[in-house]
Amino acid sequence: MSERFSTELWQDITDIYDAILVHPFLRGLADGSLSQGAFSFYVVQDALYLRSYAKALAIIAGRAPDTAATEMFARHAADVIAVESTLHGTLLADLGIDPEVADRAQPAPTTLAYTSYLLATVHDGSYAEGVGAVLPCYWIYWEVGKELLRRGSPDPRYQRWIDMYSGEEFGEVVQSVLDVTDQLGPGRAGPGAPALPRHQPVRVDVLGHGLPRGILAGLRLAGRRGRPGGGLGAAPAGACRALDTPVLPLCQRSGCWLRCPGLTAIS
Repeated sequence: MSERFSTELWQDITDIYDAILVHPFLRGLADGSLSQGAFSFYVVQDALYLRSYAKALAIIAGRAPDTAATEMFARHAADVIAVESTLHGTLLADLGIDPEVADRAQPAPTTLAYTSYLLATVHDGSYAEGVGAVLPCYWIYWEVGKELLRRGSPDPRYQRWIDMYSGEEFGEVVQSVLDVTDQLGPGRAGPGAPALPRHQPVRVDVLGHGLPRGILAGLRLAGRRGRPGGGLGAAPAGACRALDTPVLPLCQRSGCWLRCPGLTAIS
C-alpha cells in the first residue's frame, strides 16, 4: 500500500491536534504565563500517570508477537521510569515540591480514568489494541514538543520540559512505535496477525472521536490549582471536566474504562 497507516490516522485527527496546540496550558508553557501551581499539579499527576504507563508498556512487551517488539517495549517501559524520574526529580526541586509529598499524592479522577483505560485495554484487548492505546502518548508529546521548541519558553523550567519531548532521541523512539503501528493497520498485518481496527484508540478512544471526551481533560486539570484543603494530588475544584462535561459520569457510562485488575470499577 502506498500510504502509511499512521499517515491515515494522523489525517483524521488534525482538527483535534490543532485544538491541542491552542490550549491555554500549552500557550502558558510557551509564553511563560502558566502559573507555578498549575505546572506543579501537572508534574505530580504526570508522574502518577507514567507509573501506570510503564506498566502498560511492559504488558505490551509480554504480548508482542516477536522478540524485536518485546525488546523495544520492555526497553521503553524501563526508560519511562528512569528518564521521567530524573526529569521530574529535577522539576520537583525547581518547583519547591517535597518528593515525599509528591509520592503520597493521589491521582485526580481524570488521571485515574485514563490510566485505568490504558491498563484495561492492554490487559483485555489484543496486542494491536494495546499498541493503539499507548501510541498517542508517544506521538502527541513528540508533535507538541516540536511545536513548543519552535516557540520556546522564557521560563527555564518549562523549557526543560519542552526540550525533553522535542529531542531527536525521543523522536527516534516515537518513530519506532509508528513503524510497529504501520504493520498493524487493516490489510497490512500478516496472515493470522492481529490488526489495529480503523476505529481503534489512536483516533477514537484517546483523541476524542468515539469515547467520552473526558479522557482529554488532563491538560484542563493541569490548568487549575488544587482545591482548598487538597494537596498536589487532589483534583482542583470543578476541574474534572473536559469541554465542560463532567468526567466521572462519562466514565460511568463508558463501562470499559475501569476493568483492570486491582481497580474498583465505578461503572
